[in-house]
Amino acid sequence: MQMRATRIDEAVDRTALEHKVKEMYKRVAEEPDGEFHFEMGRRLAERLGYPTADLDRIPAQSVDSFAGVGYHMDLADIRPGDVVLDLGSGSGMDTFIAALKVGPRGRVLGLDMTEAQREKAKRLAKAAGIDNVSFHEGYIEDPPFDEDSVDVIISNGVINLSAEKGRVFAAAARLLKPGGRLALSDIVTEKPLPEEVKCDATLWAACIGGALQQDDYRSAITAGGLKVAKVRENPQYGFLTDSANGASKTWGVKSVSILATR
Repeated sequence: MQMRATRIDEAVDRTALEHKVKEMYKRVAEEPDGEFHFEMGRRLAERLGYPTADLDRIPAQSVDSFAGVGYHMDLADIRPGDVVLDLGSGSGMDTFIAALKVGPRGRVLGLDMTEAQREKAKRLAKAAGIDNVSFHEGYIEDPPFDEDSVDVIISNGVINLSAEKGRVFAAAARLLKPGGRLALSDIVTEKPLPEEVKCDATLWAACIGGALQQDDYRSAITAGGLKVAKVRENPQYGFLTDSANGASKTWGVKSVSILATR
């Protein structure tokens, strides 16, 4: 299984992929009302399960640019005083919700490679006076933080975009304290994707081309040094365009939420 996962990761032109992802998520930050393969915003967040009370307490513009694929805050079980890392934090919606839960004694670190997303999140945090969050430049395969320094890692619809998913999970295991939790939502498939899809950087950026077959995804988590504790599907998530929906029907592209522990 691990060999098949590795071949998927090697299929795409990584330089082209990074360019496509940065361009698409720059648009997500700057043009939340634009047309994308995926839904965005508050209506999506509420349908996925985000409590309206939490959404009401964070910057509305971060919710406008929310492009996640599931809800996993209940799995994360974030507690007052926790240190939380949000991998692929985007415009900060999940980061700000985590900040509500950690309280003034806790800290939330947002990590994103797209400058427009980071800058938007920083502006929103400053304007709202949210001082227990910080946003950092970097890649989810190599987070710039110390080992055993994080209580909880969260991520929403981002790891499928990485061409080196094994490195992402291994990095998460290094950063988590013993007993720490990784709670994520992501896109997986029921059947392995064909080569022409895996090699298409545009489909990767649309959260389809990089999706691993679900068993391979779980294997990558465990190979990274974590234990899968819970997996649930998110049938309330769906794509918008005909091409994306076609991929979903043909290969079983779907959203799942996962809890893993160190």
